[in-house]
This record gives sequence, structure tokens and C-alpha cells, in this order.
Amino acid sequence: MADDSSRVDTEAILNGDRAAFEALVESETSRLFHVILRYVNDREAARSLVQETFLQAYKNLDSFRGDAKLTSWVTGIGINIARSWLRKNKREQPIDEDDMERLQPSFRFGRYTGSFEPWDPEQTAERSERKQLVHDALDQLSESYREVIVLRDLEERSTKETAEILDISRGAVRVRLHRARQALRELLNNHFASEFA
Repeated sequence: MADDSSRVDTEAILNGDRAAFEALVESETSRLFHVILRYVNDREAARSLVQETFLQAYKNLDSFRGDAKLTSWVTGIGINIARSWLRKNKREQPIDEDDMERLQPSFRFGRYTGSFEPWDPEQTAERSERKQLVHDALDQLSESYREVIVLRDLEERSTKETAEILDISRGAVRVRLHRARQALRELLNNHFASEFA
């Protein structure tokens, strides 16, 4: 995914230049909308949450520490706002840690004990009914696992940037991503296994 953040003049924004902030809004709105939409699965809510994100970012520019790119900081605000919205509006409970553990592959004497069914998430997500299955499976993951899949696999952010956005270590990103992918594979296996037999 192309990085539009090179067009963002962070220094001008931090110095109160409204035109520079408007350029940030213009360059990041589409990307931020897609990140938030993957969280909330509601286009109208995502549009509203994007506006709220930029409003909060503008109000809190003085709290930007400069540890990460400004665009990563704004994305982090958007994710937090989407999390809050989900807590207020989510009807289904995500998979808990015990269920996540059961969805991990099993090994005996160092050998994988399950049957391997190849699955390419990019290929299968191209058709709309499959996209919905993948989206539904993502919704079943806990917030911490869903967000790492969204940022790394769907938004194609680097491990470093994902760690900055989520304020966790790179190692934690890798572990969560591995566990989330394994859980998704198990959740989707019943739907897709027959097509790859």
C-alpha cells in the first residue's frame, strides 16, 4: 500500500498551520476510513468515526510526542475511537483466550497433528460472499488479534508501524499476528477446505 504520509508536513501541522492539517485530512481520510470500517463493519459509523478521529487529533496535537509518524499517531486515535464504538455497539462476544488456544495448531512429538489445507486469504476474499465470511471470522477474534490482522495483513503496515500504532513491542505484534492467523485459518477451514481438496 502506498504511503501518502510523505505529503504530510508534520512541522507545519504542529505549528498550527490549518492548511497543512487539511492536507493531512485529505491524504489520510481514505486509508483511515478503511481501517475503521474493518473494525466496525458499518459504513455510516466509519464515516462518522473518521471525522471524530480528525477532530480528536486536531484538539490533541500538543500531546503528539513524535515517537512515530504523525499518520501512525492519527491511525492509533482512530483505532481507539473504533474500539470505544465497538464496546458500545457490539452484540457478539469475541473469542476468549481459551478458545483462541483451542484454535491453535496441535503438535505431537514435534510434528503437526492436523491435516493441512492450503488457504490463500487474498484469493478467497475477492468474492463478496467470501469477504463476508472472512469479515465475520475477523469479528469473532478479540480486539487485540483483530487489530493486528487489520493493520498488518489488510492495511499492509510494517511490523514497526503496527507496533507504534498499537503501542506494543514488535515481538508482541509477531506473536499476535501468528496466533490470529492460526485462529482465522481454523475458523474459516470449514468454509474453504472443500474448495482446495
